Amino acid sequence: MARVWVLGGGLIGAGWAAAFVAGGHEVQVIDPDTEASRARVESILARMTEVVGLPETVIPPVIASRAEGPAPVLLQECLPERPDLKRAALEAIAPLLAADTLIASSSSGLSPDEIAQGVTGPERVFIAHPCNPPWLMPVVELSGGMLTSGETLGRARAFYEGLGKRVLTLNKPMPGHLVNRLQAALWREAVHMAREGVASLGDIEAAVALGLAPRWTIMGPSAVFHVSGGPRGFEGFFDALGTEFERWWDSLGTPRLDEKTRAALVQGMAEADPRSVADIGAERDRRLPEVLKFLEEQARHVNGS
Repeated sequence: MARVWVLGGGLIGAGWAAAFVAGGHEVQVIDPDTEASRARVESILARMTEVVGLPETVIPPVIASRAEGPAPVLLQECLPERPDLKRAALEAIAPLLAADTLIASSSSGLSPDEIAQGVTGPERVFIAHPCNPPWLMPVVELSGGMLTSGETLGRARAFYEGLGKRVLTLNKPMPGHLVNRLQAALWREAVHMAREGVASLGDIEAAVALGLAPRWTIMGPSAVFHVSGGPRGFEGFFDALGTEFERWWDSLGTPRLDEKTRAALVQGMAEADPRSVADIGAERDRRLPEVLKFLEEQARHVNGS
């Protein structure tokens, strides 16, 4: 059992706290709005119990307005995407940390160098970005900065792997990291087609959920095209469709989230799925464990175990 502090009790912070306690760790969530943070954590723990189950030995996180007690092994920062806010909070809490406390940021797209600038112990600062919800999704993205030590990243990898996470490593920082950059690229074209009226948002969603996602659950987009090239793999694909794909790339849209685009997306989603956001999220959380269990079973079959 390790001691972990979660800085910020919003959606991601509460999700991380739940993941950490499920992993057997002692967790403290630090947020001035203790009532809201406690409500989020309790709601997520209840949903975890419902969809995946929790060991009886789980100790709920302590919710505090300021850090208390012995220094943690890991500090998981989960504040809004404002570098100045993150840096100020990390510098304020630095005197309470041990010399070897790992300092992780959950930032969705900032670089570790932006966050570590002027912070005590920059060699211990890195990005550990989860997919939402952190307590359920199996990956975490690790990205170190120019001053992040190899020892820090090695310890971080071991810690998150100890939670059962698949660690994705960036060899160099990029805005949005891996998952969000790929997600942003696909969504940009989805937004473009919805704005231009190419198809309804419902059909665009179905094109991804039913046309792309089933294959993507077992292989990435590059492997899809490698297999489609026949016995020669990528070489066959390049010969057959390489030029055509370049033509498609050249025609991809570059939409902006202006008033017209936002209105098209809001209306399109209301038509495609009129349920409340809470109901859509709850269904996601109920169904994802089934998908992840299936993928685990398939991986074991492929590996012969």
